[in-house]
Amino acid sequence: MSHKHASLLRTLFRDPISANIHWRDIESLLRHLGASVEPAHGARFRILLNGREGFFHQPHHGNACNPQSIRELREYLAHAGVSPARYEMDDANRRAGED
Repeated sequence: MSHKHASLLRTLFRDPISANIHWRDIESLLRHLGASVEPAHGARFRILLNGREGFFHQPHHGNACNPQSIRELREYLAHAGVSPARYEMDDANRRAGED
């Protein structure tokens, strides 16, 4: 996982919720995690990750997601088995295997 994606994943799960998380960065992270991201109706996107389906709205005004959207995304990621701790552990194991 790139440093940028790892940093965003940690930011998504951090409290208080950042007001500066942009949809394009979230979409990039989701795709990196292996998610299918498809346009749905209007500004909605259908996300399929690890067998879990979710629908999320792209922000209408500006590019930053609101705190409620980030909370919903957090919950979705947790149900899909994604957390900062899991990816940090996977990264540490991968680096240990390179030695």
